Amino acid sequence: MTTTDSPVLRVAGRPVGRYVTRPELPARLSPRPYLHPVTTLAGTAVTELSPADHIHHLGVGVAVPDVEGHNFWGGRTYVPGQGPTELDNHGAQRHTSFQLRDPDGFVEELRWVASGGELLRERRTVAATELTGSAWALDFTFSLTNVTDRPLSIGSPATNGRPGAAYGGFFWRARKEHDTAHVFTAGREGEPQVHGARADWLALAGSTWTLVFAGATAATRCDPWFVRTAEYPGVGSSLAHTERLPIPPGETVVRRIVTVVADGRLSRNEAAALVRKAVSQ
Repeated sequence: MTTTDSPVLRVAGRPVGRYVTRPELPARLSPRPYLHPVTTLAGTAVTELSPADHIHHLGVGVAVPDVEGHNFWGGRTYVPGQGPTELDNHGAQRHTSFQLRDPDGFVEELRWVASGGELLRERRTVAATELTGSAWALDFTFSLTNVTDRPLSIGSPATNGRPGAAYGGFFWRARKEHDTAHVFTAGREGEPQVHGARADWLALAGSTWTLVFAGATAATRCDPWFVRTAEYPGVGSSLAHTERLPIPPGETVVRRIVTVVADGRLSRNEAAALVRKAVSQ
């Protein structure tokens, strides 16, 4: 269930995404704003919301499993020596205001709050642009500022001892289909080869659609990709891959991901050409 304050993103007059600012969700899902449904220009849905396999996966957004022990990802928390464990440690991202709101995008202010109060202040900038008659780009930037008087750090299950589970940051839960989605970069393909790799861009292709993700800043390009295809289709950036990411008091972490949303299954050359156009705009 959602409130009525749900802006619709449009490209060339066509709706391509709905942004839910104040979702009514249980605490264990780490309530946070999200984009869903996101569609291609032909209207094919390319996101999922609270699927049965991971009900805390909420379309497209920012989710972090560990901010000083507080869970902003949802679901269970990885505890060394115990594994995934249900804890009462969930935080929430709270929409504060829109600084700008247009049909093709917005600038939003959010507060990341947990049991100890507000930890982070976020500015989120989202823009949708047309690339071709069958492809558009979602430009998503988030800036996290430590508003406490003490150092904070972002972690992941990987930094807490679970190999291969360095999720946390921008995350896109794609639509699960009968056939496994195909994932590839300019020089690699398949989940085992792509997961945890650094690459200028990464493509995830379903039956009739392709998503091409690119880090659009130097810091973002340093983050390895978190990829799942066999268990479920999902792609994200890893803010804390092998080490926790520190955020001193008053300091800000900024990341920008640009995603091409295309009808059809793109080749490597087509994916590379579209993502270059999307990032240069």
